[in-house]
Amino acid sequence: MVRRFRGESHQKVDTKGRVSIPALFRRVIEAGDPDWSEGKRANLVIVYGTGTQNRFDCFTIEAIDLIDRRIDRMKKGSPERKVLERIYHGHSLPTQLDEDGRILLPQKLREKLALKDSAFFIAAGDHFEIWKPETYEADELAKADEWLSAQDPDFDPNTLLPDLPEDA
Repeated sequence: MVRRFRGESHQKVDTKGRVSIPALFRRVIEAGDPDWSEGKRANLVIVYGTGTQNRFDCFTIEAIDLIDRRIDRMKKGSPERKVLERIYHGHSLPTQLDEDGRILLPQKLREKLALKDSAFFIAAGDHFEIWKPETYEADELAKADEWLSAQDPDFDPNTLLPDLPEDA
């Protein structure tokens, strides 16, 4: 069973662009890298996407491999496949955790999000996202709060979940 990312964290970004990955996220990255073993550096892929994407989506090797397999099943040359190839292949950065559990965000990526001295990490199940803290609060958190405030006061989020098949 694939491990999931859980939680959120604010992390410092140093002047060289290094940022520490939250410890709980590191364990999932290690478990999702088939080549990782104790003493080795774990691999992950940062998808920075198109110009309109205002966050980075970070995937374990196993998770990005699943996406690649799904793209491979699409019709070659189709506009949809080309877009997904651009996003997940062309606009991505394979990277490794260093010995201190950090990754290096190149200047180009920091400029894309206008990251200065801090980054906000939030789990998204099979991946985690990196945001400029102010953008996350203004965009994503505000949207979620607005949607939730439109629900009944006794709204139960579990009602949104589909049923699982009997054999699951």
